[in-house]
Amino acid sequence: MTTELKSGTDSLELYDAIVVGAGPYGLSTAAHLLDRGLKVAIFGKPLGLWRQHMPQGMLLRSHWWATNLSDSGNRYGFGRFFREGRVPRCYPVPIELFIDYGLWFQRHAVPEVDETFVTSVELDNGAFLVTLEDGRRLKSRTVVMAIGCYYYASRPEPFNRLSSGFVSHSCDHRDFADFNRKTVIVIGGGQSAIESAALLHEAGAIVHVVTRRPIRWLAPDRADERSLIERIVAPNASIAPGWENWILEHLPYLFYKFAQERKDKYNSQYSSGGADWLRDRIIGKVTLHEGQTVLNMEVRGGQVDTTLSDGTKIRADHLLMATGYDVNIAKLPMLHPSLLANIGTDRGSPVLDHWFESSVPGLYFVGLTSLRAFGPLFRFVVGCRASARRVAKSIASSLNEHRLAASRSS
Repeated sequence: MTTELKSGTDSLELYDAIVVGAGPYGLSTAAHLLDRGLKVAIFGKPLGLWRQHMPQGMLLRSHWWATNLSDSGNRYGFGRFFREGRVPRCYPVPIELFIDYGLWFQRHAVPEVDETFVTSVELDNGAFLVTLEDGRRLKSRTVVMAIGCYYYASRPEPFNRLSSGFVSHSCDHRDFADFNRKTVIVIGGGQSAIESAALLHEAGAIVHVVTRRPIRWLAPDRADERSLIERIVAPNASIAPGWENWILEHLPYLFYKFAQERKDKYNSQYSSGGADWLRDRIIGKVTLHEGQTVLNMEVRGGQVDTTLSDGTKIRADHLLMATGYDVNIAKLPMLHPSLLANIGTDRGSPVLDHWFESSVPGLYFVGLTSLRAFGPLFRFVVGCRASARRVAKSIASSLNEHRLAASRSS
């Protein structure tokens, strides 16, 4: 997949599509594009975010059947991976097992992934010029940004005033072993915060969880044993049981049609809860400060003296921000300033049409970046299929129209 650098951008080899990012969304989109016979390049480390920025021992809240990557023929689902590897199906799914599945999917569906990172994407004479960290340059008619959530990590300003030795984001860690015998304050109350707290405790840390709202514990998962009546009242869905979640999954583009104000309100109410199977790993083992905030932090003697809103004082060695992710494409370093200036945005998110295409023709955004336009389905792996199918169809149709127009003019 490597391309030699030639003199002048006009002489560079031209691709139909370049996919930036090799996580679940990037691999799925590339698979659908390749299945259409297009000339595709994909850059990034396969499942890099999952392998390098999520903690060992993490368990997926979603069932295995809700975490399929997607190719157009449905040939490489999690079920086939289990069968061929003679691996027993399980719930919850360990992150290591999901990574093994994702790499298996990549080997079969998208065998040629270039692990070089993209450093710049810019417009050049009607096409996109993509520069790689090793100096190579390529041109493409279209670009799909599938960069995951790492660059969007929410790092609230009060905590960011501390040096990196005292504060970090949950996505900065692959292993919590270094926190053995240290006191750690976890900021946040969603699944990531609660699971990080459990893993920290199990790594030998003394853990406090500070969350503005009471923790919302999810009901025990009974997806595989629910009665017919229960499934009628609240059908099984990949996100969680319920008609709203079922509609999000089975009518994935319906959400797009609503007014942005209504979509934003729904997205803001779609909060993450703690999985029931985390209760026994948290209750009585981690100190919970629910309904509290951090009012003051001061570094003294190599530790952080912290005061909570109820007056509680905690001397901690480290603060871990499990504060989620805020989409803002201005944080994406690979978008050239001249390109970024041409992308229509609203509150940091790109304004997308119903094909996931931005205001710059040929530039698409999938995954978490599409959340404000398409809804919470695209927080999860299950959204891969809906976005990959639509983006691949749009790119193929656009290229066909371009080629038809070119043949008519010749």
